Amino acid sequence: MFIRAIRLFLSTPARPPRFRCDVDGSCPAGRGRHGGSRQGDAGQRPGEERDPRAQFLAGFYIYGNPESKLYDVNKATPLLLDAAERGYVPAMLPIAGAYAEGKGVPKSAFDAYKWVLIAEYWNAPVAPQSVEQIVRELKPDEIEKAKAEALAYTFKTK
Repeated sequence: MFIRAIRLFLSTPARPPRFRCDVDGSCPAGRGRHGGSRQGDAGQRPGEERDPRAQFLAGFYIYGNPESKLYDVNKATPLLLDAAERGYVPAMLPIAGAYAEGKGVPKSAFDAYKWVLIAEYWNAPVAPQSVEQIVRELKPDEIEKAKAEALAYTFKTK
């Protein structure tokens, strides 16, 4: 029975594509699954469009992973910061850690606490121990200022 299925599969002629977009990805307007245009048609790669998710993945797993051959904190941190500034929640806690430890950015407990608060506001799972550790380094007026900045923070759109 398996042999018959393989023979049937191999003997079935390939169906020609209905639209040009099925072959090369460029669709005539109003047809196909892309509706006439597709992101990246201008020859750009996804990373050139500053996709926050792609930046996070490159920054965290490629450049930020100590086990990676491409490990470079100075390349990872700007990618993570840009993704966090544009609202990608998973990038917020790693950038808070970078500020807390001074990896790739100047060491700043204030900025670390601000990013933890922003992440917490957007429902990221934040460990209470890390918050307590950061708060110990701040003065009460700095804590209040960080809370105010976190509440007033608006994400970049471009």
